[in-house]
Amino acid sequence: MARTARVLFDNGPHKVLCFDQLVTGDGVQSNQFLIIDHNQHALLDPGGDLTYMPLSLAVSDYIPLRELTYVFASHQDPDIIASLDKWFLHTGCKVVCSKLWARFLPHLSAAYLTRHHGQSTTDRMIAVPDRGQLIPLGETVIKALPAHFLHSVGNLQFFDPVSRILFSGDMGASLVDDAEPVADFTAHLPSMEGFHRRYMAGNKACRLWANMVRQLNPSMIVPQHGRPFVGPAMINAFLDWISQLQCGLDLLEQDDYSIPC
Repeated sequence: MARTARVLFDNGPHKVLCFDQLVTGDGVQSNQFLIIDHNQHALLDPGGDLTYMPLSLAVSDYIPLRELTYVFASHQDPDIIASLDKWFLHTGCKVVCSKLWARFLPHLSAAYLTRHHGQSTTDRMIAVPDRGQLIPLGETVIKALPAHFLHSVGNLQFFDPVSRILFSGDMGASLVDDAEPVADFTAHLPSMEGFHRRYMAGNKACRLWANMVRQLNPSMIVPQHGRPFVGPAMINAFLDWISQLQCGLDLLEQDDYSIPC
């Protein structure tokens, strides 16, 4: 399988790479991202056992793997961070995650794996508060943004101010087999509508999130699954749609809480 990354941005010292063809078998298509700024690196939502080996080989084509600076985890799902023990063992990285999940992630990493680099699991975590945090990377920062209840109760997204790419986790995800940019928003809707109605907690969270994103003025919104939204037309179409979407709690009725018989 080809390991060549998609180059989303490259101005020399700052690069953003996407790996989108690493999942085989029964796993859902997923995108992994590597941000490089000068001599530091951040790997976003690296996944679990399905992606660890091909992703680690792919990443090593671009950076010295043991020198990986960070693993960013948008939330706690297996397809996000289940391979944490392997990244702790084979690199000196720290993991950036919501403070709500920091106390649970040690369940993914045996103590001897984290101490392989002379630090405990807690030492190797950056627990981001609910309002977000700036994470230094090389000569810039990555903005860890609040995206709670979209879909996890402790959910983060990451904004790179150099490339102006928003890494949106499950927000904007689509059930397709590639990561080509969305070209026709209306035609794309069926691949993501059902997912968002079920996995997003409610319209209020979607609307508040969209208001925040408009202030960022991103050049791309790149989800962890499926196709990115590139340029103002597609980004605004998505933000307009998600701002109005009824989902999650908005759709629940008493019948949804009935005793099976």
